[in-house]
Amino acid sequence: MNSMLYTHGTGAFDAFGTLIVVLFIGSLIYAIAKGASQWSRNNNSPDVTENATVVAKRTEVWGHEHAHTNYYVTFQLENGERLELPVKGTEYGMLSESDHGRLSHQGTRYHGFQRD
Repeated sequence: MNSMLYTHGTGAFDAFGTLIVVLFIGSLIYAIAKGASQWSRNNNSPDVTENATVVAKRTEVWGHEHAHTNYYVTFQLENGERLELPVKGTEYGMLSESDHGRLSHQGTRYHGFQRD
């Protein structure tokens, strides 16, 4: 057998492996920074309660062995602006498109919806 098959690796492979590790760590740092930035923006936003209408609902399913679902509801505010907020599954199930009421939120943090 050729003993070259059992050597550690070539310089090109080592460089590629290093690149993958650097990209992974960079992506992880970016995701953490983005989440911290959104958390800070939400904390610095005022608690707001305003008239709104539920105009859309969507889910996002992810995972392989154990599926997870994220729930989102889009609200249209009185001024015409639309705001999509993540909500808990129980809230998602209680809301229907075209519901009118009072939306409470802080930035992108959903606090509740009181139907008229």
